[in-house]
Amino acid sequence: MDQIKPGSKYFPLYEHLRRLGEDQVRIDFQDLEQLIGSRLPASARAGKAFWSNRGQGALQAAAWMQAGYHVAEVDPERQEVAFARPRLRYQLHRSGDDLLWDGQAVLALRRHMGLNQAGLAEVLGVRQQTVSEWERGIYAPTRARSKHLSLIAEKAAFPFRQD
Repeated sequence: MDQIKPGSKYFPLYEHLRRLGEDQVRIDFQDLEQLIGSRLPASARAGKAFWSNRGQGALQAAAWMQAGYHVAEVDPERQEVAFARPRLRYQLHRSGDDLLWDGQAVLALRRHMGLNQAGLAEVLGVRQQTVSEWERGIYAPTRARSKHLSLIAEKAAFPFRQD
């Protein structure tokens, strides 16, 4: 995903959504234009393609996705967009006293912390590719990494769901 950078047209949207921290947010196009300091492109008013939750080539999508949101609804008639935090289903399993993390739990933790894969990788001292492979289920974190993930999750006030 393209990184949203300070100075980019949609950076103020990213900051606004990050500060709100609410599960759902509705913004009308006029307020959004005031927020970003310029008019939305015609494609934003014409259809839903502009509002796609795509990972590549769309700085506007990077703004809301990196802030932890997806576009849930676009109403061109009312000229408003609804952003919502995606709800992930995950469950941590136990093996003795250890919590075992899977890809969905890692993804949920990362989103809870407001990080991209590279950011979580830095926190954990692993490569971004490792986080990506965990999230895609290619392989699971080791017991040692699961313990580290549990410690990070506790510090981040992550809501653990266990079986």
